[in-house]
Amino acid sequence: MYYFISGKLVEKDPTYVVIETGGIGYEIKISLNTFSHIKNIDACKLYTYFYVKEDMQALYGFFELEEKILFTKLISISGIGPSTGLMLFSSLSTSEIKEAILSGNVKVIQSVKGIGAKTAQRVILELKDKIGKEIGTTGVSQSVIAAATTESNTKNEALAALISLGITKSVAEKNISQIIKKYGNELSLEELIKLALKNN
Repeated sequence: MYYFISGKLVEKDPTYVVIETGGIGYEIKISLNTFSHIKNIDACKLYTYFYVKEDMQALYGFFELEEKILFTKLISISGIGPSTGLMLFSSLSTSEIKEAILSGNVKVIQSVKGIGAKTAQRVILELKDKIGKEIGTTGVSQSVIAAATTESNTKNEALAALISLGITKSVAEKNISQIIKKYGNELSLEELIKLALKNN
């Protein structure tokens, strides 16, 4: 229905943005990969996917068309809904997901919270051939991850993002504390969220 939406970024968060265009503000759910590309700009174009279900309607946005295409393939698989799809793209880059699928690396897919061994195997089984056929025509781009702001802001923003992704506050706080204890305070917001989204 909506191929892309282009306009001014009124609000930015690691899990969603509001884009104003034509006097309308569109709330769009995004992955951490997309946030990495847009966090320092004031306007952008996001490729969108409009998800409709009996109990919900939501717009999902992607900075790169390649990410949107892979997202739509992933959510067509039983056990992978839009929230889990965003979780994947917030934990791994598009290229990392494709490489894991092509190499049959179940552990990489399974490392994302909410994805068990059977679902990871299903992802690989159903998408390996499709991605293999595309690999000659689709370039694999790398996400650009910049440094975050202050330590306290980073922790608070990471906590809010994890809660938005469906992780309980107590679990999110515990994960963040453990990660900072292990890796120190120099982690960027994206790195902190990615590590917290990994299965323990």
